[in-house]
Amino acid sequence: MKKLDNFANSLQVLKRADFAAADSDEIYRTGIIGQFSLTFELAWKALQEVLRMHGAEGAETGSPREILQLGYKMGFIDDSAVWLAMLKNRNTLVHVYDEDKADEMLLLIRDSFIPALLVLEETLKNKLREAEEDWSGSAPSL
Repeated sequence: MKKLDNFANSLQVLKRADFAAADSDEIYRTGIIGQFSLTFELAWKALQEVLRMHGAEGAETGSPREILQLGYKMGFIDDSAVWLAMLKNRNTLVHVYDEDKADEMLLLIRDSFIPALLVLEETLKNKLREAEEDWSGSAPSL
């Protein structure tokens, strides 16, 4: 599935970020924060697509917050507080001019957000397999 592949690829880039280099390089720090924003955007859209494949009511449309809440309700996301923090921080990143806030954001990305994104990636891959198995198992045999 293209959306899940895009999310996984973006996450791999983010995972390889050198957070030590970001301490002394403003451009690198900005790049990590930008990569997080992109990865988060791709994550919730991949979640939405897999929820649709599972027939989740409300997955057809919805804001990122609504999709995250639905993902939590259906067991696709296990730590709603981290995901809501990601959403909140992603929404305020555009306005981060304070170096201390950027440093705080980098710590959150490294210590909380990347681990949660990795869990979601694995969950979505498993849920996609389940949906594909259900679909292939329901096809009439010839």
